[in-house]
Amino acid sequence: MRLMISFAALFLSVLILQLSSGAVGPLDALTGLGSGFTRGEVGFLGSMHFLGFFVGCWWAPRLMGDVGHSRAFAVFTAMGAIGMAGHILIFDPTVWAVLRVASGICVAGCYTVVESWLQAKVTNETRGRAMGTYRVVDMGGSLVAQLMIGSLASLETYVAYNILTILCCASLLPLALTRVPQPETPSAPRLRPRLAWQMSPLAVAAVLVAALSSASFRMVGPIYGQEVGLAASQIGLFLAAFVAGGAIAQYPAGWLADKYDRRWVLVWLSIASVVSCAVTVASSGTGTAGVMAAAAFFGFTTFPIYSVAASHAHDFATSDERVELSAALMFFYAAGAIAAPWLTSRLIDGFGPDALFLFISGGHLLLVVFGLGRMKVRETRDDRTPYVYAPRTSFTIGRLLGRQRER
Repeated sequence: MRLMISFAALFLSVLILQLSSGAVGPLDALTGLGSGFTRGEVGFLGSMHFLGFFVGCWWAPRLMGDVGHSRAFAVFTAMGAIGMAGHILIFDPTVWAVLRVASGICVAGCYTVVESWLQAKVTNETRGRAMGTYRVVDMGGSLVAQLMIGSLASLETYVAYNILTILCCASLLPLALTRVPQPETPSAPRLRPRLAWQMSPLAVAAVLVAALSSASFRMVGPIYGQEVGLAASQIGLFLAAFVAGGAIAQYPAGWLADKYDRRWVLVWLSIASVVSCAVTVASSGTGTAGVMAAAAFFGFTTFPIYSVAASHAHDFATSDERVELSAALMFFYAAGAIAAPWLTSRLIDGFGPDALFLFISGGHLLLVVFGLGRMKVRETRDDRTPYVYAPRTSFTIGRLLGRQRER
């Protein structure tokens, strides 16, 4: 019972954190555009978030080793609260970019603490339920955060950011109040990006394209939404449709990835992603319902690519390599996510809103060509690992997913 109470505290902290951190990016975009920021400056805010995310992923295991789980979580929560509260003090894109680095560190650091705590407490009997609940809470929190955006955007700026700051601080309470002793601190995984390339160059390419798709849409999507005539209250629904489509896609994508050659699954997902990009562009003049449906279709085709790519890479790894391989794949995802929002926002600035999806579809076309080429270089493995939905949350997520990949 105490173990399940401990899990409940962790999950509640994750849920509240998602409500705060998941809404700050779109709110920054809408508020920044309304305050006279250029599209490139708004995209740069998204890139700085992922720079902070990368720093947090690297720093969090080391800080936990120095001060423990609870104090590390408090440090990262404080950084997130400072980053959000600071928005209402100075309306300057450079200052906001620095604050977004702090918010990114908060997200990566808090997830690292939670996932390390979960890994230390789960058993073979509770792992399946714990991970299933964790994924639902994470995805559900992200979905609700997008739905909050319309309401937040209608409030005074200082009220909206104060609400997010309060939620960020509140995420500390469940974990801080739990009476279950904090676990021993695990060693930080070595960061070896070359390992991912050695296991599967195709998986690395697919992870980069997944970052291009997801980071661009989530951080620059509000700009696109405004350009095609969506109101602030509708932009939250637009982003939520993307998240919902991605959540629905996990089961059919997993079934296909376990039944067929995962390289073909990646190729066909990318072809479908190109189609979804074209549908999204074509739907911009069809009304709100068409735009929302296109966003869900886009999420359905692009969201599973990271997990399929990770499963393909793990087919070639040993049990001892899985944690470091997961960290290496997250490194490439973070690298792609840092570059994507700023680049795509500049493309919208120069060529219009359709440039966002033209650029994303170009990345998927390159992945199709690269995937077909890799099929001529190496045969796939017959003894494959099970498909696992891999949250893109921290460098330590591999510890939680490792046993699920073993048959």
